[in-house]
Amino acid sequence: MNTKSAVATPVERSAVGRHRFLVLALIFIITVINYADRATLSITGTEVLSDLGLDPVMLGLIFSAFAWAYALGQVPGGWLLDRYGARRVYGVSLILWSLFTLLQGTVGWMGLAGVSAAVALFSMRFMLGLVESPAFPANSRIVSCWFPTRERGTASALFNSAQYMAVVVFAPLMAWMTHTLSWEHVFIWMGALGLVLSVVWFRLYHEPHNAPGLSREEFDYMKEGGALVDLEHERKTAKSKPTRADVLQLFTSRNLWALYLGQYCITALTYFFITWFPIYLIKGRGMTIMEAGWVAALPAICGFTGGILGGFLSDWLISRGVHPSKARKTPFVLGMGLSTTLVLANYVDANSAVIMLMALAFFGKGFAAVGWAVLSDVAPKKMVGLCGGVFNGIGNIAGIITPLVIGFVVATTGSFHNALWFVAAHGVLAIFAYLLLATRFERTGQA
Repeated sequence: MNTKSAVATPVERSAVGRHRFLVLALIFIITVINYADRATLSITGTEVLSDLGLDPVMLGLIFSAFAWAYALGQVPGGWLLDRYGARRVYGVSLILWSLFTLLQGTVGWMGLAGVSAAVALFSMRFMLGLVESPAFPANSRIVSCWFPTRERGTASALFNSAQYMAVVVFAPLMAWMTHTLSWEHVFIWMGALGLVLSVVWFRLYHEPHNAPGLSREEFDYMKEGGALVDLEHERKTAKSKPTRADVLQLFTSRNLWALYLGQYCITALTYFFITWFPIYLIKGRGMTIMEAGWVAALPAICGFTGGILGGFLSDWLISRGVHPSKARKTPFVLGMGLSTTLVLANYVDANSAVIMLMALAFFGKGFAAVGWAVLSDVAPKKMVGLCGGVFNGIGNIAGIITPLVIGFVVATTGSFHNALWFVAAHGVLAIFAYLLLATRFERTGQA
C-alpha cells in the first residue's frame, strides 16, 4: 500500500472526487431491492399459508428453495463475473430476478392451492435464487475495483447493510399492501420496480477505465490505495486463465475456510430474520401482520446502524495503523457475540423486551458484517468473482438448513423456543472461526 495515500486526510480524499460513492449508492439501492424481493414471502407468509392451504413445513421448504438455488449458483455466478464482467452479469441478473419475483404474484390468481401451489412457489423461488446468485459476488468485485483498502470496510458494510434498509423501507409497505390489497400485489409491484431499476443500472454503471465522470485524480487515488482498478481491463486482455492449482487455493486455504464458516454463521442469522422472524412475531408473540411489519423495521434500523459502525470501526483502525487482519476481526467477534442475545427472548414475557433483544442482536449482526471486506482483501486477484461465489455459496447453505430446521422445530413443538437456541448458537461458532481457525488475513496466493 502506498504510505502517503494510506494517511490521506478527509480533505485530500474529497478533493480527488467522489464518483466511487455514486457507484456505491447504485449497488446499495440494487441490494435493497435484492433483499426486499427475497423477503416478500416472509411478510406475506401468513396470508399465503391461509389462502393457498399450506402448512409450516411446506412454507419452510418454499423458503429454502431460494437458498438451494442461490447456493448452487454462486460458483457459476462467480465464474460468469470473472469471464464477462460485473456490468453485464449484474444487469441481466437484476432483470431475471425481477421477472421471477413478479411471477410469484400470479400463483394465487391461477387458482392453485395445496401441493400444486407449493410446487409452483418452490419452483419460482428456486429460479429467483439461481438468477440472484451473482449479486453479492458482483458487489464484492465492484468494491474491490472502486475502493482502496482503507475504505472497503465501510463500503462493504454499506452494501451489506442494504438488507436492513430493505426491511425498514419495504416491510411496513409490503405489510400495508398485503393488508389493504392482497399478497399478490406485493410480488407484482416489487418485480416491476426491479425491471425499472435494471434500465438505470445499464445507463449509469461503467467500469473504472471507461467511467464517465471519473477524474484521473480519483482513479490514481483509488489505484494507489489498493483498489483493483485494472481488474476489468485485465479481464478483457488476459490470455491466461486460472490454473487448477489456482482454483484449489480456494478450498485449501485455512483463512478462506474461516471466512466461509463465518459467512455460514452470519447467513444463518440473516435467514432467520428474513424468513421466520415476522412469522415468529405473529405466531409466537401474537402480533397482527401490520404490527409485525412495523415492529420488524426497528431491529432492522439497528442492524443498519451496526453495519455502518462496524465497517467504519474497521476502516478507522486501519487508518490508525492497525493491520487489516485485526481491524476486520475486531468488529466481527464483538458483533457476533451481541447477536447471541436473541436467545434471551425465550425468557421474557413483554413484547417490548423481545423487540429490544432482537434489536440488539440485529445491531450485533450488522456490526459483524465485514466478511465481504475481508474477502476483498484476501481473495486471489485473478479469481475475485469466483472466490466470492465460493464464499457466498458455502455461506448460503445456511439459507437451506436454517428455514428447514426452524420449520421442523415449530411444526413438531409448536414453539420457537428451541429455534432461537439453534439460531443463537451460530454466533458462538462464528467467533470460533475468526479467533481460532483464522490466522493473519493476507491476500491468498500473494507473497
